[in-house]
Amino acid sequence: MNSLKESRNQVLEQIEAACQRAGRESKTVQLLAVSKTHPSEALREMYATGQHKFGENYLQEALEKIEALADLEIEWHFIGHVQRNKTKLLAEKFSWVHGVDRLIIAERLSTQRLDSQRPLNICLQVNIDGQDSKDGCQPEEAAELVQRISQLPHLRLRGIMVIPAPNNVAALLDAQKLFKVVKALHAHPEDWDTLSMGMSGDLEEAIAAGSTMVRIGTALFGARDYSK
Repeated sequence: MNSLKESRNQVLEQIEAACQRAGRESKTVQLLAVSKTHPSEALREMYATGQHKFGENYLQEALEKIEALADLEIEWHFIGHVQRNKTKLLAEKFSWVHGVDRLIIAERLSTQRLDSQRPLNICLQVNIDGQDSKDGCQPEEAAELVQRISQLPHLRLRGIMVIPAPNNVAALLDAQKLFKVVKALHAHPEDWDTLSMGMSGDLEEAIAAGSTMVRIGTALFGARDYSK
């Protein structure tokens, strides 16, 4: 418990310091704990430190944790690639889905979100610097997608998620510009409040470029064990 609490405090201090340097208030940046490959027990301990937002990349692993931790009020974020045949479970089990990059995916999530649930929060994933290895729509496609997805029922299109190449500060700034430009096309611009970017290696630069949600894993939980 103590080590996880210390790790979280250190990350929060980094966020605070980065916000001060950027002339921002720290409350404008949310910490999303990326918990992939870490056991449910570690998430339970992290939850006890005050961390209630967790991001998972792998659906089956996430579903097992959601069941094991059902007694906790966790806000579950899916931050991995969204496959068409998995949208029903994503729509029903998560509060947020970050990797939406096609209209058909958004339409399926909208249709499959239960009427009894609150609207599903989603982010449009943009391949901001054109990496062949990354998912996401192209920047020039974002405007039309924002316009069309924001009109779908049962969804709240909250903003943009990007994963730029390491040390690509220019891409972070490009994401900030795109975020501001496409807001005018949103059917409900008051919902447009989330720029999800920044990990352990570029946290400070992402906050300086306007990130409102940083996705931190190793700095919180330690090295991942992919063998499991």
